[in-house]
Amino acid sequence: MGILPGPLVGAEWLGERLGEPGLVVLDASVGADRGAERRIPGARVFDIDGAMSDHSGPLPHTMPGADVFAREMRALGVHDADTVIVYDAVGIYSSARAWWMLRAMGFDRVAVLDGGLPAWSAAGLPLESGGPAPAVPEGDFTARPRAGFVVGSGEVAAALADPAAVVLDARARGRFSGTVPEPRAGLRSGHMPGAVNLPFVELQREGRMLPVAELRAAFDGLAGERERLVFSCGSGVTACVLALGAELAGYRGLSVYDGSWSEWGLPSERPVVTGAQG
Repeated sequence: MGILPGPLVGAEWLGERLGEPGLVVLDASVGADRGAERRIPGARVFDIDGAMSDHSGPLPHTMPGADVFAREMRALGVHDADTVIVYDAVGIYSSARAWWMLRAMGFDRVAVLDGGLPAWSAAGLPLESGGPAPAVPEGDFTARPRAGFVVGSGEVAAALADPAAVVLDARARGRFSGTVPEPRAGLRSGHMPGAVNLPFVELQREGRMLPVAELRAAFDGLAGERERLVFSCGSGVTACVLALGAELAGYRGLSVYDGSWSEWGLPSERPVVTGAQG
C-alpha cells in the first residue's frame, strides 16, 4: 500500500486498490444500517453500536478502553502496518467516528471514504451481499492512546472558559437553540453557554465533504485563530464529522467530547442555555 493522500479518499482511489495486501475496509454503519448485507467486497464490521462502544455506563457510543479496543481490532484482522479505510451506508456519518477512534488510539494509517457506500455504488463499483463476512486471521493491532483526542465534561467546561478555545456543537440548529426537543428521553434542551453551532450536514454536499476552501470558510467564521477546537454532538458520533472537516481545513489541537449532549444535557448543575449562538 502506498501513502494515504489524506484523511479522506474517493471511491475511485479505493476501487483501484481494493483487495491489495495490507488494505482493510471497515463498515462503521450504525442503526438500521449496522451490519447490512450489502457492502463493499471484503468489508468487515466496525460495530460502533456494539463492541466498539463502552456499555459499562449509561452513555451511548463512548470509547472503550484501550485493551478492549485493541482486542476488537485484532479480531477484525487489523495489523499495525495495515492501511484502513472506513465507510458508512449514509455517506459520511458514523465513519468519521471510527476514523477518530482509530486516531485516538494512535493509529494514523486510516482514512474515510468520501460519500460512503452511496458514492461507491454511484461509481458503479462492485458490491457483495449475503451473511456476515468470513472470519479473518487475528491481527496484531496495538492501541497507543493519545491524550486530548477524546475529552470529558471537565475539559469541555475549561474550554468554554478559555478564550483560546472554542466548543463547536454538531447538532441541528433546532436542537442547539432548544426549539426542538432532544430525541433521547430525559435530556434538557439547549446548548452549553459559549458554544457555537455548526451542524455537521453543513460541511457536506450530497453526502461528501465540502472542498477544503469551503471547509476553511465554515470554520474561520466560528473558530478563527483559536488554538483549540472541541467538538460535541448528541452522542459523540457526528462531532467527529466536525473533527474531520477541521483537520481537512488545516486546524490542529482538536478534541471530541465523548459524552456530548447525552451527558451534558442530563439533569445536573452543568449550565444550559437556549436561543441563538454563544
